[in-house]
Amino acid sequence: MLRQQDVGHRVVVRRIVGVTGDRTLFTDALGELVDLSETELTIATAKGTLRVPLSEVHRAKRVPPARRPHAAAVIALEHAADDAWPAPVRARLGGWILRAADNWTGRANSALAVGDPDRPLEAAIDAVAKWYRERGQQPLVNAPMPLAAPVNAALDQRGWGTRPLTLVQTAVLAPMLATPARPDLPPVDLADSPGDDWYAMVAEHKGTLPASAISVLTGVPERVFAHVRDADGDLLAVARGAVTGTDRWLGVSLLQTAPAARRRGLGRHVVRALAQWAAQHGAARAYLQVEERNTPAVALYGRLGFSTHHTYLTREAPR
Repeated sequence: MLRQQDVGHRVVVRRIVGVTGDRTLFTDALGELVDLSETELTIATAKGTLRVPLSEVHRAKRVPPARRPHAAAVIALEHAADDAWPAPVRARLGGWILRAADNWTGRANSALAVGDPDRPLEAAIDAVAKWYRERGQQPLVNAPMPLAAPVNAALDQRGWGTRPLTLVQTAVLAPMLATPARPDLPPVDLADSPGDDWYAMVAEHKGTLPASAISVLTGVPERVFAHVRDADGDLLAVARGAVTGTDRWLGVSLLQTAPAARRRGLGRHVVRALAQWAAQHGAARAYLQVEERNTPAVALYGRLGFSTHHTYLTREAPR
């Protein structure tokens, strides 16, 4: 049977779907285990998210991941993403990166557990917990999967909790650039700095932005802020782009559309504009991070050509 340390891994589940005479009927589901509770398990399959009551599970086991990226590729992309979301307070623990930004977003307030922490794993976890508690913050660890499986197993033993699984998705820019522009939509204004209404729209979803949030958003040399406004100047959509890493990745973040302007193609419109900007800055690929449970966003990104490169779990220490 599956255990908490299997969350984030690819699994196969044989499910009981009925009985015919004296014969039990089964069906198999293959996907990534994204949650495991006392009553059910949840897997992300190629056809969507599937929740299976444990009472219906006949067998379940972990299986090798499909097209697993090399560890070096995962580490390089995680470092590019870290460069694109620079926490103002930082420290090193061997290869691990400790980050703090007044609790604004998990990415900027968690230890990135990639590489060698330069000490035994248990001592590394102790050091992470001490560093965050000295700053009055709940200790968090960002554990890319399956690369950080040993870290997750150790945190399971300590009773650390798990936030919703995050998908790190990637796409090639060329197909986006080949998509015809939408002349019927307002133009995308790309600015070096966000306007006040841009901050206001982001705050609706991310909460009040402390000074450290402004530092995270504007602390990247090659970044751009997308604004789409209607004829009256009201903001319809926003996003942020940043080009970082030795492989020149475009990081897409904070893509949001005003409720009244949704389902008009503005998301694709904005991402295409970011892709054009990034290509001029030497980027050929893009990445983004999205919670697996955010099915509308995952579907949108899939239509834009994004697919999952790897996943990560944000682990939180007991309070």
